Amino acid sequence: MKIVLFGASGFAGRNVADMLRSHEVEFVGASLTTGLDLRDTVATAAFLREHQPTHIINCAAHVGSLNYVTEKAATVVSDNSRMVLGMYEAVAQECPKALVVNPIANCAYPATADIFKEDEWWNGHLHRSVLSYGTSRRLLWAVAECFQLQYGIRSIHLLTPNMYGPYDSTDPNKAHALNALISKFVKAGKTNQPELPIWGTGVAIREWLYAPDFARLMWDVLQNPDREGLGQPTNLAQNDGLSVKELVDIIQHKFNYPGKLKWDATKPDGAPKKVMDDKKFREIFPEFKFTGFENGIAETVKYYESVYPY
Repeated sequence: MKIVLFGASGFAGRNVADMLRSHEVEFVGASLTTGLDLRDTVATAAFLREHQPTHIINCAAHVGSLNYVTEKAATVVSDNSRMVLGMYEAVAQECPKALVVNPIANCAYPATADIFKEDEWWNGHLHRSVLSYGTSRRLLWAVAECFQLQYGIRSIHLLTPNMYGPYDSTDPNKAHALNALISKFVKAGKTNQPELPIWGTGVAIREWLYAPDFARLMWDVLQNPDREGLGQPTNLAQNDGLSVKELVDIIQHKFNYPGKLKWDATKPDGAPKKVMDDKKFREIFPEFKFTGFENGIAETVKYYESVYPY
């Protein structure tokens, strides 16, 4: 395999990079911070012409918290749409036989769904709180399909729950929800904060995927991309969810934080429930075992403690 990893310096990308290194697999990473802008088709085509990958892992995205993707909605949808088009145009020009693997966040599912099933992921409008990013994730699938029709480019799409784990942002406005909570608790404990603000009301229910588990699943896909079922979008699912309040209770217990929690209801909760059906996942990945939630949180705490102060 000759692998190109887009978004290599981001949250998901760094976890995938660690996984590839652990298997002693060579890859070329690229991201906006290393100088490659996927919105620029010419520059992306030149990069792919130089490296001629057989596999492209696309972890590149402009994303942040619910608050961020609402405040920056026009920028988020514009940047991500241009990145999707720029990447596929470049692949069509330079390496149309490469396999493209795309994670697609589950905010692409309809707002009214309680259990997210793959054959229903287009059956309704997006939740307004994720309209900007969710629209670009649906566009990613549609663009991939169109480029397959015209150029024969093959793509695999992995629908992902909210992720948590090492390497996410230390800015609560940019980090994924659970990471933002953990980073706040770490900071509050280090600085003896008497009060800890938490965004939203805590009632929203979410399924959580430990980012190193996502990377392990990505490796599993690379080993056998031709298995039955991967031709259509596939949930990386456990069919289990926790409310944000339940999460806060778990994290607070771990830290034994003595301060007062202050819920900020002016910040959006997002869709009431996001839990993913795992029937297809268990058929495709019958042996996969997810990291236990307590262990995943403990490792995430270690990460934020290691990068403090922030």
